[in-house]
Amino acid sequence: MRIVFMGTPDFAAASLKKLLEEQFEVVGVFTQPDKPKGRGMELQFSPVKEVALQAELPVFQPEKMRDGTAFRQLESLKPDILVVVAYGRILPDEMLALPKYGAINVHGSLLPKYRGASPIQAAVLNGDTVTGVTTMYLAHDMDSGDIIYTAETPVGEFETSGELFERLMVMGAELLTKTLRDIEAGTAPRTPQDHGKASYVKMLDKSDCPIDWSRTPREIVKHIYGLQPWPVATMVLEGAVYRVFAAAYTEHRTALAPGKVVAAGKDGLEIACAGGETLLITELQAPGKKRMKAADFLRGHVIRVDG
Repeated sequence: MRIVFMGTPDFAAASLKKLLEEQFEVVGVFTQPDKPKGRGMELQFSPVKEVALQAELPVFQPEKMRDGTAFRQLESLKPDILVVVAYGRILPDEMLALPKYGAINVHGSLLPKYRGASPIQAAVLNGDTVTGVTTMYLAHDMDSGDIIYTAETPVGEFETSGELFERLMVMGAELLTKTLRDIEAGTAPRTPQDHGKASYVKMLDKSDCPIDWSRTPREIVKHIYGLQPWPVATMVLEGAVYRVFAAAYTEHRTALAPGKVVAAGKDGLEIACAGGETLLITELQAPGKKRMKAADFLRGHVIRVDG
């Protein structure tokens, strides 16, 4: 089965590596154009391109998807199936229809939940206890195609989006190989999504960072861990913006308003939240400083306690 792979970031590179390790016939790779990065603004290859070049696979990086160039490139490869994993581009219907077996995708959620750009972060941010990966057929509308397989995994209470990403990346690659084998064998199921249960998630940005202390401690914990490794939760402390990396629950209660500092000491910074509950900030980063334990930071900095 001739496979054309389309993807860009690490999440996709893991799937491409797995296909090559399992000796699937990958005949070409599409990935996003090289982008300038760093102080020198040197062009940097995507993780998928790095894997493809090491395997000496043909690499295609079309700037546009609808001017006919990408279609002609794909057509020249004579694919039996198109595998798309976090490519970052919407594919025209003519490209989806070209391969014999169509086009399939690996998505980092249990569809139809969390269609869109940040499904892994959404699972943490929303406090889900279970998430997973889905393989599906691509359709015209985003993440709306028929489901092939799903695989579930629990979400740790203090698991970051980055940690969950690493696990789902491996799970997705493994599920992809099973999916391809079963499609070729003619045994892969095809289950339409319940579009009435669909939810959508946007791409995260720095406007999502500030902690809302009027929320419950668990909601704030999920905010802190859901925004790692990027864009990272923030809090304002004595007029300065701090990045917040870790927190812990307490059994304390306070009459102070949400956001007020209840205590500052060897355990960290205790902050008032919704309903009189409190949350302990245990790891942070002051402006211009390194990330550190809150207790270590407080040894050299006096923070005024409101309580």
